[in-house]
Amino acid sequence: MTDTRPDVEPRWLTSAELGTWVNIAQMLMLLPAALDRQLREDTGIPHAYYQILAMLSNEPDRAMRMTDLARVVGSTSSRLSHAVASLEQRGWVERQACRSDKRGQIAYLTDAGLAALEAAAPGHVEEVRRLVFDHLTEEDVACLGAITAKLLPTLNQIS
Repeated sequence: MTDTRPDVEPRWLTSAELGTWVNIAQMLMLLPAALDRQLREDTGIPHAYYQILAMLSNEPDRAMRMTDLARVVGSTSSRLSHAVASLEQRGWVERQACRSDKRGQIAYLTDAGLAALEAAAPGHVEEVRRLVFDHLTEEDVACLGAITAKLLPTLNQIS
């Protein structure tokens, strides 16, 4: 936890840190909006729904506990529940009670959901490449992967 006592001087960002932080903050705002726009225009699927389908497709049996799914897609449980309800209406996801914990629920990606994901994936991947990876060298990608791997554990602890 950060020390917020009035007698402790804040650890201000250096000029280099501030410039980097401004870039990160802009990217965090602009990239999700651009990805959401592409998916909605091309497929009618919001980016948040695409992420849910994609995470489920990578799991054994295309299933994941709802609390774990909320964590990996960066959502609150209530927001995820609303999104999954919408995906259920489309026939793309089903929910069932967890066998080991009756309070928990498991989300399952249906065959129709997998088909929707497979239809959306080529355009989404092309947009990810256009916006991110086409501008990076292999070395840049390795560095970005290493940097994000260092940052994510702290962020996962607070969500």
